Amino acid sequence: MNHEQRAQAVDGVQSRDLHATEGRPATATKRIIAHQIAMEMKRRRLTKMAMASRMKTSRAALDRLLDPNNPSVTIGTLEKAAAALNRRLAVELR
Repeated sequence: MNHEQRAQAVDGVQSRDLHATEGRPATATKRIIAHQIAMEMKRRRLTKMAMASRMKTSRAALDRLLDPNNPSVTIGTLEKAAAALNRRLAVELR
């Protein structure tokens, strides 16, 4: 899958997730970020155990983070996941 196809797939997931969580923007945002983390893990061929180790957390905690139906996640956990992927989490007020 090339970059353009990946972008289209993410856009499709984001649109579907936003529609499915209409009226619940925090849940939609969490689903989108969790999907982006999972895609980046896949791109880097990182296992869940390796990712959890990089985050200095348990595999169960990572599973909760990646679960699109589990809205309970802290910004701190998202920041740890982003850092483990050498990325930055950007949250902004609009």
